[in-house]
Amino acid sequence: MAVELIRRKIKVGDYHRMFETGILTNQDKVELINGEIIEMSPSGSLHAAIVDRISNFLMQALGGQVIVRTQSPVQVSELSMPEPDICVLKPKNDFYAESHPLAQDIFLVIEVADTSYRYDKEVKLPVYAKAGIEEYWIINIERKEIEAHRAPHNEVFSKIDIIQLDQQLTFHAFDLQIKAPSLLG
Repeated sequence: MAVELIRRKIKVGDYHRMFETGILTNQDKVELINGEIIEMSPSGSLHAAIVDRISNFLMQALGGQVIVRTQSPVQVSELSMPEPDICVLKPKNDFYAESHPLAQDIFLVIEVADTSYRYDKEVKLPVYAKAGIEEYWIINIERKEIEAHRAPHNEVFSKIDIIQLDQQLTFHAFDLQIKAPSLLG
């Protein structure tokens, strides 16, 4: 006979209190996804280089029109506070000092996937879609391609483009054409 375990979902407020009281610290590489605290994979040098390359590219291309954040929390629901590799945000004078950005503050979320591809696709994608994030890219390091997910509906994106190294993609919020090598190297 199978034993049914009852899980208690953690809300964002509880998650913050865990940091405030020292149960979790900034040394803990974790994020809150669907009410569960998930340990994040460590970043390798290639992963870090691609995050830096994309961040630099977006800052140069979009200047003061956006805030580009790397590996910082965003609150997309009461139960999810992921830390995407890159997040392109609406500008705000205080740079979100008062509170973390919410889903409606986000133009684009980018996850750079080396060992985390399945997690980024199967776990994070539905979270971002459900939150109404308009554009979500997965940079697939192994396959050297970019998956651009758009048009969120419930827990899926209805439009998906796979961009190869010799192609370009469009960041739709700004109609910005980007050659894939500018992001992948």
